[in-house]
Amino acid sequence: MVTSSLLSLKQRRIVWGVRFLLALAFAAAGLAKLTSAPQMVQVFEAIGMGQWFRYLTGAVEIVGVVLLLVPSSGFIGGLLLTVTMIFAVGTHLFLIGGNPGPAILLALLSGFVAWRLRPASFLNSALKSSRNAT
Repeated sequence: MVTSSLLSLKQRRIVWGVRFLLALAFAAAGLAKLTSAPQMVQVFEAIGMGQWFRYLTGAVEIVGVVLLLVPSSGFIGGLLLTVTMIFAVGTHLFLIGGNPGPAILLALLSGFVAWRLRPASFLNSALKSSRNAT
């Protein structure tokens, strides 16, 4: 994780605020999928992969929430939820239609968290590769 000394107190508060909002959104969505909310059942019927996929997606979202809220695993949670929402955007665009806007917003916010919490080793390898490219 990016060491806390690299992020100011204000930046850390912003990241935690976004993490909390994402946790609320993904917990609500994940629980709706796991409790068979009629709208979720209908959406996953339209996807055509069966209801097992709804349960899997709901479980992935709940696991992502837990990872997002644990300080040492926030990067992994943000990354997992970003990838999940990228696939949700694709599903809206190519399979079921509808508005991909909420999925795009959640993907961007999750990506922001993952980027801000990326491990320091990512920074070092990015710097080395950019120096080698020049």
